Amino acid sequence: MKDLLLITPPFTQLNTPYPATAYIKGFLNTKGISAFQMDLGIEVILELFSKDGLSTMFSTYNLQPTTHNLERIFSLKDDYIKTIDSVITFLQGKNPSLARQICSGNFLPEASRFAQLDDMEWAFGTMGMQDKAKHLATLYLEDLSDFIVECVDENFGFSRYAERLGRSANSFDDLYKHLQNEPTYIDKITLKILKERIEDVQPKLVCFSVPFPGNLYSAFRCAQFIKDNFPSIKIAMGGGFPNTELRELKDKRVFEFFDFITLDDGELPIELLNSNVQIPNSKEFKRTFLLQEDEVVYINNSTRNDYKQSEVGTPDYSDLLLNKYISVIEIANPMHSLWSDGRWNKLTMAHGCYWGKCTFCDISLDYIKLYEPIAAKILVDRMEELIAQTGENGFHFVDEAAPPALMREVALEIIKRNLVVTWWTNIRFEKSFTADLCVLLKTSGCIAVSGGLEVASDRLLDLIKKGVTVEQVAQVTRNFTESGIMVHAYLMYGYPTQTVQETVDSLEMVRQLFEVGILQSGFWHQFAMTAHSPVGMFPDEFGVIPEQNEITFANNDINFKDKTGINHDKFSFGLKKSLFNYMHGICFDYDLQDWFDFKIPKTKIPSDYIVSCLEKEIDFAIKPSAKIIWIGGKPLVETFTKSKKGSSWEMMQLTFHDKVETFQVSLEKEKAIWLIATLETISIYNQKTTTFSQLKDDFEANFEDFELFWYSKPIATLREFALLIL
Repeated sequence: MKDLLLITPPFTQLNTPYPATAYIKGFLNTKGISAFQMDLGIEVILELFSKDGLSTMFSTYNLQPTTHNLERIFSLKDDYIKTIDSVITFLQGKNPSLARQICSGNFLPEASRFAQLDDMEWAFGTMGMQDKAKHLATLYLEDLSDFIVECVDENFGFSRYAERLGRSANSFDDLYKHLQNEPTYIDKITLKILKERIEDVQPKLVCFSVPFPGNLYSAFRCAQFIKDNFPSIKIAMGGGFPNTELRELKDKRVFEFFDFITLDDGELPIELLNSNVQIPNSKEFKRTFLLQEDEVVYINNSTRNDYKQSEVGTPDYSDLLLNKYISVIEIANPMHSLWSDGRWNKLTMAHGCYWGKCTFCDISLDYIKLYEPIAAKILVDRMEELIAQTGENGFHFVDEAAPPALMREVALEIIKRNLVVTWWTNIRFEKSFTADLCVLLKTSGCIAVSGGLEVASDRLLDLIKKGVTVEQVAQVTRNFTESGIMVHAYLMYGYPTQTVQETVDSLEMVRQLFEVGILQSGFWHQFAMTAHSPVGMFPDEFGVIPEQNEITFANNDINFKDKTGINHDKFSFGLKKSLFNYMHGICFDYDLQDWFDFKIPKTKIPSDYIVSCLEKEIDFAIKPSAKIIWIGGKPLVETFTKSKKGSSWEMMQLTFHDKVETFQVSLEKEKAIWLIATLETISIYNQKTTTFSQLKDDFEANFEDFELFWYSKPIATLREFALLIL
């Protein structure tokens, strides 16, 4: 028996649990509140995509398929039933030898998704056998998904369910009407698993974390089932969807399903809900909607402050089926493969966004505007706890934008502790990401960053209040790329007042960024206006006319007209097709007009614009307070004598071996001895911090002309390999 049951409803990701319930369970541990958590989505997927699940599905839905593709899948049902368990086990990483059989052909039944195979070698190149087999197995699952959508449940999707019912549903009518229908086949599987878990856990309070519109319908269907079958259990909803979309909730029918809906950070609201359930006379709430006297009320009467990030504990992934998640490879996008392939422990470096100015972003909401970083030592403590708990050393920091200074401190802490971890996160492309900082991040295990270039136009970047320029983005992406960190750019088109010329010029900027090799991945998004962004709150300032609807349920995405009258939709196909080719290093010589079937203007961007940005002189001025850090090892030392014009003096040759190369420097013996001692002092493994000013003073206490020494060839060699300025 547990106090709480925490549920992520179907569906989010196949490869890793959405972290919200793990965050909440970690917090509840600090309060001695017992909780069980489940990712209902992965449990439904594993039951559906199994020998028994497919057998039941095909026998239950013995329909006359309406297309040749569906007919083919149905005819091959015995092959799907025979192979499904082996394929799922392979995608769980437990049967790697199956890759050879999958890749050899004539093992997996193939339907329409395999028509993409002609493009696969071109898209993926000489990908390894395991990855190729994962991609083929993914196509196989997508064929089955097509059959399910057409013949079994039109709302099915691997990472969403009935999403259309939750997206911009200003009224609850459609969703409420759908909930009066008989449960679908997917619902029945969901509710069967839910019933078993409730009977086992016997919770007093069930909390649904609903991150996306594609989780909303299932949350309501599950809540409906609990109300009908376990009426004594209280039910709450929180998470990303209500935080952004249900802030103006008025429809009391919602409370036929839920007793409570909480907003924003969930720790204190859930603690108080637990108190209300345990002690019914307790009426203290934090940011909570509920029904009182048949009216929807919002109660925020607690005088207690939200918990600091240092107080919420380490996420707890126990109860989740960590060894049963499945890794898939859907499309040839390097960053998207990080989302869907492999399991990642999720952590947050800082609550909110340290920038918090972008006009398209929900900067009025607490999850963005309340910025609070976590100390690096606490973060790395949590990393070590999660490694011990999950056996996984991969981390995805799910920040809105990870702060560069904190990333630096986390990297230093990881290296000092000799941890072997792999991590990635989201950033802003700001000038703080110097070449040296990028090398440090790479050394600590950072493999990729994603960031918003948005619209590659300085006018629009200024209007967005992005705080960066295209030139700056180019220099920063170069720094990451040269250090060996993959860079993904979020790209946007259709921003208010954006002209056709600016869209074309933005594409040319992107083409050049890929051509010079400083972007490896990207994705175009069409601008969407949200209710809690500056554009949504002050539309007149941005030249947009919003569609006015009465809000009784959800409110986030707002339909609008751009006063320019430009139809930005028509650019979608050409932008995405060109990007797909650029990501694979081809078609840079195509005229931009070739990507569109309508007339576009010539770009006004010089063909060498990005190259010229990268050739600009770097400011070599070093702040006296800059940290000087050595990330290399100890040198091998050899003494020799150098003679010139009758004079001779002792020299030392220092040989360094790093992971990839061997390099050498030669110095006069006294300076070499000083340098060896200094490298020991400024080593990253030494707890003492040395600034550039201190280094200069120490040198000048022993020798003359520090500048001549610092800008000499030996130091330049060390700077190239392992001597960092941070």
